[in-house]
Order: sequence, then structure tokens, then C-alpha cells
Amino acid sequence: MMDFNTIKKEHLSTVTGLHAPNPSENHLDRDKNNGGLKRFHFKPIVSIIAAGVIGSVVTLTVLPYIGYGNKLSSTASEQSVAFARSSGSVTDMVADVSKAIVSIENYQQPTSENSLFGRLGNFNGIKANAQPDETGSGIIFQTKENTVYIVTNHHVIENSSRIVVSLYNGTKTDATLVGADDLSDLAVLAIHSKGITRIAQFGDSSTIHPGDLVFAIGDPLGLNLSRTVTSGIVSGTNRTVSETTLDGNWGMNVIQTDAAISPGNSGGALLNDQGLVMGINTLKIAKLGVEGIGFAIPSNDAVPIINQLIQNGKIERPYLGADFLDVSDFPRAYLKNLPKKVTKGVVIIDLDPQSAAAVKGLKKEDIIVSMNGTRMTSSSVLRKYLYTKVKIGEEVNIGFYHNGRFLHILVKLDAKAVN
Repeated sequence: MMDFNTIKKEHLSTVTGLHAPNPSENHLDRDKNNGGLKRFHFKPIVSIIAAGVIGSVVTLTVLPYIGYGNKLSSTASEQSVAFARSSGSVTDMVADVSKAIVSIENYQQPTSENSLFGRLGNFNGIKANAQPDETGSGIIFQTKENTVYIVTNHHVIENSSRIVVSLYNGTKTDATLVGADDLSDLAVLAIHSKGITRIAQFGDSSTIHPGDLVFAIGDPLGLNLSRTVTSGIVSGTNRTVSETTLDGNWGMNVIQTDAAISPGNSGGALLNDQGLVMGINTLKIAKLGVEGIGFAIPSNDAVPIINQLIQNGKIERPYLGADFLDVSDFPRAYLKNLPKKVTKGVVIIDLDPQSAAAVKGLKKEDIIVSMNGTRMTSSSVLRKYLYTKVKIGEEVNIGFYHNGRFLHILVKLDAKAVN
């Protein structure tokens, strides 16, 4: 796993009334409170010169690839995804697919009645002329009857009380949140199909290779630069970036590209030269002296999550019922009963007493070192194994240390729905 301590999920979002970041400051410092990557939000700023809105960027997950079936569509009618071939020039392709890229504005409820917005003239608690708290991009990928579905990043719509989508023709419409998942940093929105003329098509991300030409389309720095197109190459595939989520540490599988990705691009499309969506732009390394390192969620990882969000509005994953920290996070004196030869593992710091693991005998301060014979060297490795290798209802053989003794238990894992 690569050490990306300098990575920030720069949410492509915006907030009113905040000062502009000082470019001399390093705004991408690691989150020292959780030791992980902080989701970094840019807030909207009303400029004297250009009344622009500054957006932000971020991102997350490897899940089993499943057939697209007829869940996702390539035209303005409900059709199944196919690996099609586009004809015409790159210019024509970009102009065509851009019609399926939207801008997303996230308006959040004021924290109090005496807040900046107040109560007078509010829409769902939001003042009619208020600036959005977050902005980002989205991809129209399916229509069903009179409903259009849009995929974006979870961090773009996080904590929203109202979501507004801006279409290619400038029309704005309120969107409904179908479902969202923090771990994968994906969310699905729904709007009415009126005025929609183009649906983006997902490609097979396993077919791309370093050196392949790619194009990023999105809204860097807000609506004033909507549907900006940048180009580059695939710099690497199957990169793993350490990320801190609501569920804890997670190793996100991503495509690396040198196509310019800026605050506001989150949720936008990474296209191949045939106009197929190979990834969903989500984060970048933002550090002085570092340029051209952006990341996108591979389409093959995103599609199963998208399908489940449309079907269930949530993601169900195997539930162990424990919170963890790595052995390396503890002073050795605290782990005095652990054999000296054991230098890696996962310490249980909290445990749901009703969980199957607790019922079977796991306790706080026990140290998990294996699952089904696979070494669990960190909490990120454990979650990746649990969520990608284990199915709900399956039994796992957990190897752990309790008061210095090595033990095994079999635990049948239940489901946990993550909204």
C-alpha cells in the first residue's frame, strides 16, 4: 500500500461567507486527529471580480465486479450497458458526453435560527439566494420511465438538506437522494427526465492500461467553469490509497491519472478515448511541489455499488460488530500479554455486545491476527478482507490472542446496512 499521507479528499463543494484559502498555507495537511485522510471542503466565495464559486474534491472501494445487466443505460431510454465503439473525432465525443455531465449544489440546513441565513424567505430552512455549501459534478447514467439517475461522490452531497442539479442546457432542478455510501464514496440521485438528451455509458475499467489516453469532465471551481475538459493518460491502475471513513480505515482501489483534477471535479467522469466512463473522479494529491496525481474510482468497482443503491437505497456488508486499532498504534507496554513475536494485528477497542463475535467469545482488547488463515496485519486489511472476501451469512475462522493465549473461534457474520 502506498503512503499517501499528503492526500486529501478535496470535496468539490462550496460554502458562503468564508475567507479564501491563503495560497501560501498548506491546506492539505494530514488530519492529525484520526491519523487518516481528512475530507477537505472548499466553500463558496463571492468574488468582487468574478462572483465565482469555489468547489472541492475527494474519495474509495474495491468490491466484486458483477455484470451490468440492464441496470445501466447508454441512451435516453432504458438499455443495458455494452462496450460500444464511438465514431467521429475526440471533439465530437467530448461534446456529446458533456451533455450527460451535471453540476451538483449541496445546500445544508443552517445550524441555528440566528445563523447567516436566518429564517425569513427560507426554502427548507435555506434562504432563496443563498450560496451552496458544497458543489461537485455528477454523471447521468440511466433513465427509467420518467426518472433519471445520476451518480456522484458521497462527499459531494454529504449533510445536504437540499440538492440542486444543473443540466447541460442551464436548467436547474431539485434532486432526490436515492442512496449513498461513505465507504465507497458513491451516491445516486434522481431527477425528472424532462430535458435529458444524453446518457453516459460505463466501460470496462479492467481494459485500461498505463499510457492510455483519458479525459476528465467536471466543474472545477464551481458552476462558472462547468463541464471543463482536461486530458491526460492513465498513470497507473489498481493503486491503493489509505482513507479514513465513517467505518474506519479503508484501502481504496483507484485509477491514477495525470489529467488535471481540481476542486469541483468530484463525481465527474474519467473517459477513455471512445467516450466510455472508466472512472469517477474523486481525489488528488495536493501538496506543494506535487502535480498531476489524481485518482478515480474504477467503473468496475462503482457499478455494483450503484446497482445496490438503486435497488435498496443502502449497502449491506458483513458485520463483525467491533471497532479496531492497529497493534502498531499502541505502546508495547499496553500489550504486555502479547507475545513479542507478534508485531502486527488488530486490537478490538469496542464491541457490540449483541454481535455474533461477542456472543462467540471475542472481547475488548483481544487482538485479531487472522481470518480464515489470512493474516490481518492492520484494520484496513481486515475491513478489506471482510467486505470483499466474506459474504453475509458465511462463517469465518478468526484467530486471535486473549490474555496472551492464541485462540480460534468460528463466527457467522450477519448483515449491517449502511445508509
